Formats: sequence, C-alpha cells, structure tokens
Amino acid sequence: MIGSVVTAALGAALGLPEAVHRRVRIDRDLSVRARDGVILRTDHYSPGHDGPAVLIRTPYGRSTGVALIGRLLAERGVHAVVQSCRGTFGSGGRFEPLVHERDDGLETLAWLRRQRWYDGRLGMFGVSYQGAAHWAIAPDAAPDLAAVVAAVTTSAMRDLTYAGEAFSLDTVLTWTELLSAQTAPWLPRLVELRRGQPRLTAGFAHLPLAEADRVATGGTVPFFQEWLAEHAAGAEYWRDRVFDRRLAEVDAPVLMVAGWHDIFLPAQLDDFAVLREAGHRPSLLVGPWTHGSVALFTATIRTGVSFLLEHLTGAGGRDGGTVGVTLTGRPERRDAWPPPHRPTAWYLRPDRGLGTAPAPASPPDAFTYDPRDPTPSLGGPVLVAHRSGPVDNAPLEARADVLTYTSAPLERDLTAIGPVRAEIWERSSRPYHDVFVRVCDVDRAGVSRNVCDGLVRVTPDRFPADADGVHRVTVPLWPIGHVFRVGHRLRVQVSGGAHPRWARNPGTGDPLGAAVTLRSAAREIFHDGVRRSAVYLPVEL
Repeated sequence: MIGSVVTAALGAALGLPEAVHRRVRIDRDLSVRARDGVILRTDHYSPGHDGPAVLIRTPYGRSTGVALIGRLLAERGVHAVVQSCRGTFGSGGRFEPLVHERDDGLETLAWLRRQRWYDGRLGMFGVSYQGAAHWAIAPDAAPDLAAVVAAVTTSAMRDLTYAGEAFSLDTVLTWTELLSAQTAPWLPRLVELRRGQPRLTAGFAHLPLAEADRVATGGTVPFFQEWLAEHAAGAEYWRDRVFDRRLAEVDAPVLMVAGWHDIFLPAQLDDFAVLREAGHRPSLLVGPWTHGSVALFTATIRTGVSFLLEHLTGAGGRDGGTVGVTLTGRPERRDAWPPPHRPTAWYLRPDRGLGTAPAPASPPDAFTYDPRDPTPSLGGPVLVAHRSGPVDNAPLEARADVLTYTSAPLERDLTAIGPVRAEIWERSSRPYHDVFVRVCDVDRAGVSRNVCDGLVRVTPDRFPADADGVHRVTVPLWPIGHVFRVGHRLRVQVSGGAHPRWARNPGTGDPLGAAVTLRSAAREIFHDGVRRSAVYLPVEL
C-alpha cells in the first residue's frame, strides 16, 4: 500500500506542485461493463470533490507504478481511473493485444461520463503498451480530451514488431514471457529471474520459432503464433491493431517522452512528426533512457504529472510545443526536433577506415554469416533495461563475421542529431539475408560504445540485385542525438544479423515460424568509386 508519506516525499523530490489533498479515497475492483458484457476491473483514486480525471488502461496490473501515479494525481485534485485491460488482473475475457482497446476504452469513457464527480475534462497517461491503448481512443475522445502523456510508445505497433521487415524476436518473446509470468506464483518467478531466465534464453535459440513461446513460457501463446504468421507488409491482420491512420485528428496537447535507446523511438518520433505536420504542437522530451529504466520512469512521472495538472486544472490552456532533447556523449540540451542539420556521408574505405571522402577503386571486404552461430546482439534498444543501451562492443567487434570501419581521431567535436541512414552496397551468395549497421563512438582509451543501429531484411523483391548480383540496401538506423568528442573516433559496424534482437535469417526464404534449415552465406561489402557504401549522419549546423 502506497501512503501519503511516500507520495509526499516523492512529490517533493520530483518538484511536483504541492499536494492539496492528503486523504485520498480509493475504490478498488469497480466493475465497468464492456458492450459484450465483459467486466473490466477498475480502481478509482478520488480527491473527494468533482473534477477532471486521468485514465490509465494497462495490462500490467493496478499496483506499484500506476497506483503511485493515481495517488499523486488525486492528492493534487485530479481523479485517477486505473483499469486492467481485458483478460488481465481480474478483468474478464481474453487478452488479445491491441484488438479490444478501442471498444473497451470508449466504453470506459462512456462509463466515466456517467459519474457525478467527473466534470468532463479528461487526461490520459500511458507508458509502452498503455500508450498504444490510449492512442486507440484518442481521436474519438473529444471534446473531453484535454491532455495526453505518451511515454516510450507508438500508435503503430506493427512496425516495431517487424523492424526492417525482420522479426523483433527479443522484444516480442520477452514481452510474451513477461505477460505469461504475471500470473505465475511469485517464488518460482523470483527463482527464474535470479537464474537469468534460462527458459527465455532457450526460447531465443529454439527453432522453429513457432515453438519458441512454448519453450519460454510452457504453453502456446495465440498472439505470438499470429505475429509469426502475419508478418507480411500490408497484412490485413494489422489494420485494426494500429492506430496511426487517425492520429492527426488528435488536437489535445500531447507530451511524448522518448529515449535514445528505446525500442519505440523511431515510431514515436514518426508520431510526433505526424502531429506537428497536421498543425498541432506536441511537446517532446528525449533523453539517454532505455525501456523500463528507473531514470525513464522518474522523468516520465516528473514531467507527465506536471503536464496533466497544467492542462486539466485550467492553468495550461491548449498550447504546447515544448521540446527538450538531451544529447548523449555530452549532456547538452536542444529545444527543437530535429534542429537544423546536414546529412553528411561517412564512407567505408578499403583500409577499414571511415572518412568523408569517397573511397578509391578497391575490392570488396568479405565475411561469412552462419545462422548456426548467429552474430549476436549486444546492448542497444531492447525491452529489458539492464541488457539495453550503450555497452562495450569489444566482444562483437572481435568476431570474424563483423566488419568495422573506423575514422581518424576527430579534430573537433561533432554533433549529430536527427535521422540516420546507411547505404550499403553488398552481395550475398544467398538471396535471403539481413544487413545490420551500427554506429559507435570510440573513446580515447579505444572503448567502442554503440550509439545507434538498424537492420533490414533483404529479399529479391525488396532489393533487386544488379547485373553483378550486387544489392544497394538502404538501412534506416535509430535516430541520433550525440556528441562525438574531440579525440574520439567514429566506427561503423556491418554484419549479417543481431540475434536475438532480430530473429536470425536462415538464408532459405522459408516461412518465419516454420524455418529450421539453416544455410550460411558468403557476403561482400563494396566501397569503391561507384558503389559508395556510407552512413549518413545528421551533422548539426
């Protein structure tokens, strides 16, 4: 039970407005009936008088973090309604990710409008999946909707699931296991965590992928099976599971909180751009955070609760547009996204160098990708905080299946901020393969730490080969906001995968969930006067 002493100390530490109500009434396990009769279990945190309300719909339970937010809001005069999504923590029905969030959310809004204490002003607060659940109803929540806080989330989960049109195995299977474990007894769960989650690790390594959920959780998980089967771009399956088509209609003030090493960053910044291009003024906060980290949660509560109070209590109006971007490499701040920048090519060179001048005529570099010993992923944007973010890349760069290209020491600071892409000219002995590109910052001691990266899956129809069998592959990397400091060097890695962050490419073109045959591929990376492989960094003007 979270009490007023805890929230008073936390509110002061976070610099929140002074609490005006120390006595908060909490009504637990209220029944909100969906249109099909399913009961959605809901907790209500009340300040004891009529007023606005903040809705939080979550599949992760109604205790701990969301309970804390509920009390912080109610102590400051705003009702908080925390609801378990269908099929989770006492709510009826079956949890089917993204399927019921629009209908259930709108039924909950209709219920809210019937409450005598609700004055018609609505805020929504959502982190990760919670945010997607709120994007599902946001276009239809007017005129009530007065503010939205969307942290490390997106309106279009499909693109995260198949980043680069490969399969985001680490994110999807880890989330599958997490949802399954929520109902497990606490002691076996604690033992599993202390052992390093060996069942999940075994699931990452298992083939066929259609059995990985059973290995990781002990049972078959319907949505995991569906996501393996419905991976084709444009699949009708995803039409009602993404909510970006009407995003531009949301004209309430929006605060987005994002992290440089978060799994949702590219898609979340796309949402920001959509709102801004529609003439709205969303606010944005980006910092050196990873998904699920304490630092991210702290920043989200500090800014999110203040943002909601500002816009729900009449002080904030409907203005917005504040941007705060904290760079990595040096903790500088920018007030625009993206600020003025110039895409600058850093070319791969034949001496494993990296420079802004194109390489001379030279033979390609070669390596072999073997899915039986897949190139591993290391750090970066993954779901679990302690495995993500910037790390020492020495173990990865020591592998024979990873090519590295390194610049000379920088003569001055280089600030890169904005979208990043690579153009890689490559040839493979197999038409089905992946291209992974990573940008690293090598410090004066020679330690190489990842800054941003990306992967694309190459198929004959997506990247047709030229007469010599060479593909020109465009790889979108995670956006960047980083200062490469004087004396440091830039490094670019090129390899054939990053497992288990992305499912390994078997090299056969077999269906994603059924593939068991693994074929290695000889790979060549070109860097000459015609085939100019390069990474394009957004150098700040």
